[in-house]
Amino acid sequence: MESFIIEGGHALKGEITPQGAKNEALQVICATLLTSEEVTISNIPDILDVNNLIQLLKDIGVKVGNPEKGTFTFKADELDLDYLSSDEFVNKCAQLRGSVLMIGPLLGRFGKATVAKPGGDKIGRRRLDTHFLGFRKLGATYHRITGRDVYELRADKLNGCYMLLDEASVTGTANIIMAAVMADGATTIYNAACEPYIQQLCNMLNRMGAKITGIGSNLLNIEGVKELKGTDHRLLPDMIEVGSFIAMAAMVGDGIRIKNVSIKNLGIIPDAFRRLGVQIIEENDDLFIPRHTHYQIDSFIDGTIMTLSDAPWPGLTPDLLSVLLVVATQAQGSVLIHQKMFESRLFFVDKLIDMGAQIILCDPHRAVVVGHDHKIRLRAGRMSSPDIRAGIALLIAALSADGTSQINNIAQIDRGYENIEGRLNALGAKIRRQ
Repeated sequence: MESFIIEGGHALKGEITPQGAKNEALQVICATLLTSEEVTISNIPDILDVNNLIQLLKDIGVKVGNPEKGTFTFKADELDLDYLSSDEFVNKCAQLRGSVLMIGPLLGRFGKATVAKPGGDKIGRRRLDTHFLGFRKLGATYHRITGRDVYELRADKLNGCYMLLDEASVTGTANIIMAAVMADGATTIYNAACEPYIQQLCNMLNRMGAKITGIGSNLLNIEGVKELKGTDHRLLPDMIEVGSFIAMAAMVGDGIRIKNVSIKNLGIIPDAFRRLGVQIIEENDDLFIPRHTHYQIDSFIDGTIMTLSDAPWPGLTPDLLSVLLVVATQAQGSVLIHQKMFESRLFFVDKLIDMGAQIILCDPHRAVVVGHDHKIRLRAGRMSSPDIRAGIALLIAALSADGTSQINNIAQIDRGYENIEGRLNALGAKIRRQ
């Protein structure tokens, strides 16, 4: 198991460019299964989750090319559909959360799919009910195979329909869209997720010949088509990585420019950091974060304590609450972090408390942070990364701490961040992998 050794206290300075968006990559790569023609996707990040998904597509017979760094071609014209029911395929899917996004396109194009309980972050229960209920509305049936913890889905024909999703699930919405684009008739999806990566998926599918309207809203209308063709697609910058870099710049930066962030697709993220007192300067499509020797948390207009909580887009993404929490530990003032979606995501704060942070974990969903205002620096420590976002939050804390820290289980960080130590070392960090 690899670890990071981080020598804290070094200021970061310079320019950094965010990678392509991990969550978008997982969706659009799976969407290539909907056509027998070649699809080219660029700006793909070189990270564990994406690489494992690409390998999974190769295993089922997709022809994958890699003409240049970050660019891949996919051609799903000769798939081994029998392999989809094999124990080997099921076991690989169980280790990769993103594999669940293969169900919609496989069901939509071939009328069958197999799903195991997917792996991924240990941040609490992540149910698949929204996916399955949507597939059932379209006419699919599913049953559990006893003794394998596997579900088989089948559909002789998918038929368009109206559905109101029980939650605005991003992966659920993406999966249902990919199943519905080739269904007979019209499908209406209400309470659909509408974040930029879903918009990107819909725009890509429309270039492939799909007929999707309402893009960017929570009410999508899809007119089914008989077949889809190939296309070219470029991923957006990863908004979570942009937020992570803002946090690093606020905590240990000496002037950092984050390049080509697609500001219009960041939504409320910059303002969430501004509420913690972080100064963010927008210049063209870059963000510049100057050195912060002091930053003060806002209060609400009535003087009550600031609360930062997650919500479906255009609300604040839950993936950044761990990072915002770490930034608050060195602010002046107090803030309540309310993580509504996952019941285990805040448990990593015990490690921050060991480092000297003043945090009260009220319950699995709420934590109050009392900032040190840079008067008491965090102490170095030894810790383990429980998930991608907690891992990067702990890395930010270690960069700002006195002494040398060790973070174990960094495969979790590698799942979502490309060559993170190399890119941060180029800014002046001292991070070593062992």
